[in-house]
Amino acid sequence: MATFPFQIKATEGAARTGTLTTPRGEIRTPAFMPVGTAGTVKALYMDQVKSAGADIILGNTYHLMLRPGAERVKRLGGLHSFAHWDGPMLTDSGGFQVWSLAQLRKMDANGVTFQSHIDGSTHRLTPARSIEIQADLLGADISMQLDECTNFPCTHKEAERSLTLSLDWGQRSLDAFGDRDSQTLFGIIQGSNFADLREQSAKGVVAQGFGGIALGGLAVGEGHEQMCATIDMTVPHLPNHLPRYVMGVGKPIDLVESVARGIDMFDCVLPTRSGRHGQAWTWAGPVNVKNAQFAEDLSPLDEGVDCPASSDYSRAYYHHLFKAGEYLGPMLLSWHNTAFFQSLMAEIRLSILEGRFEALRSELAVRWAATKSSPKAEPEA
Repeated sequence: MATFPFQIKATEGAARTGTLTTPRGEIRTPAFMPVGTAGTVKALYMDQVKSAGADIILGNTYHLMLRPGAERVKRLGGLHSFAHWDGPMLTDSGGFQVWSLAQLRKMDANGVTFQSHIDGSTHRLTPARSIEIQADLLGADISMQLDECTNFPCTHKEAERSLTLSLDWGQRSLDAFGDRDSQTLFGIIQGSNFADLREQSAKGVVAQGFGGIALGGLAVGEGHEQMCATIDMTVPHLPNHLPRYVMGVGKPIDLVESVARGIDMFDCVLPTRSGRHGQAWTWAGPVNVKNAQFAEDLSPLDEGVDCPASSDYSRAYYHHLFKAGEYLGPMLLSWHNTAFFQSLMAEIRLSILEGRFEALRSELAVRWAATKSSPKAEPEA
């Protein structure tokens, strides 16, 4: 199995910036990966995703295996060609989506049997099948081991059983992955919010020899403070030479605080999901363009973001598009949000290089404190 070269160029405290070099190009870290659930980053052309600054996107194993089918994607040239994306691509294992099906799945020691949310058909996902779909059929540059995600909250016993199963599935995933020159595989740490279990899982995953380490079991309702605490209890058990990935995170404040704790990679549907519902993420905090106060506001969304959707259209125009139900509204706002998240990551990388990340972190915390982007402005889930 290839272990992609990972070079750390600068650090400030636990925060670090560098590059993960893949055969399809460099990934500048910390990196935010736009989510291409069904082979598309919703409402965007791939050249818009690239122009926004994204080095890598994420594909979804569960959705693509159901529709159009992983074997069909392979026959059509693989996911890169099919989706018209020539950069690096990471795919998730399908485990999180299967976990979310709740009553439609049956877990056992060797895998999970589940019913499709589309047509009710029965499917089987094992560590080996997940690897086959990701690496062989979709052609992912970075695949993820199959794991079991736990509910939050859960008992210590439930979390321990889950991490033990995930460690076993991690080894089975590695065995199925085998030796590959141009692809790599990341392992996933579980253990809910229990420090002893996070340590146990982290040490087990590291010992198995993956090309990168992901922190799973987050973004499942634990809230910002618990997310930070879980990262704090996990990172000390991770090696410095491998990229660290927090899955499914998150809001801008989550990204900043995770970077401060030594995380290198992120993904989340938030930029495009917010874009479809009229919420713009900006340097000043979130903006709901559907609010009446913007009906005659000629100011741009955010001139601090280098994107036409951010600077060329007024808030009044966005307000009109969403009130009129025009498709262009979600398209432009998804583009802006994607560009803002990439702009945030670029500024974080630069601030670490220049030794001013802590100053940026403090400035953003103050700036966002009175907005809904602050975790203190809303109850913990």
